[in-house]
Amino acid sequence: MEITCSRCHQAIPADSLYCPTCGLPQLVYSSEEGEGPAQAERSENVVREAGWVEWRPALRAALVLAVPAGLLSCGMSPVGALALLWMAVGAAWAVMLYARRQKAVQQPFWLTAGAGVRIGLVTGILAGWMAFAATGISLFLTRFAFHQGKDFDDSWQSLVAQVSAQWQQMSAMRQDAQAAELLKSVAAWLLTPEGRAGSILGGLAMLEAGLLVFAMIGGAVGAKLVAGPRRTEAGN
Repeated sequence: MEITCSRCHQAIPADSLYCPTCGLPQLVYSSEEGEGPAQAERSENVVREAGWVEWRPALRAALVLAVPAGLLSCGMSPVGALALLWMAVGAAWAVMLYARRQKAVQQPFWLTAGAGVRIGLVTGILAGWMAFAATGISLFLTRFAFHQGKDFDDSWQSLVAQVSAQWQQMSAMRQDAQAAELLKSVAAWLLTPEGRAGSILGGLAMLEAGLLVFAMIGGAVGAKLVAGPRRTEAGN
């Protein structure tokens, strides 16, 4: 009985663990007595190898893309508002770069979506560190080297006053005096050095969580894009 690939439906040699056309790992079964455990172990190895990541080249690829993604995503970047997009694109690109390098030394090569997610996560962590480091250095130089701290303070006070006014207006519409007092206390706390530092750190933590999520999504997309051309070639 001829064995065919479940993806591209091309013929596969009986002793092959991968499809020679698209590279998909194959589950091999045997009806002969005594060969079940051995075949099961081979199948388990195929699944493990398909999701395996060589971290040394993966870290190199992640670092190459994390640097530009982090700089584009930092708070001082003119395109920093698109930070989530840069993070997803950088992670996808890192996965594709890793796959291209691995194909040159490993045949056949197959990359699962889970492996792409892990590489994307590492890329997101490195890029997040780069973005926050660049933002912190820029703010430090602006405040202490260029003596523009007053501009930052005025902007922060204006933002807090604007948000506080909106909160007070909402509380007045609901006629909730207790909530109005609470919001007034929160606004006063935000104007203190501790409140300002806490709110900024909280915002950065939330941004980092969003960057990591988009980086993992980008890694999964990159793995899918790596597998895409194989399906096209198989169909032709």
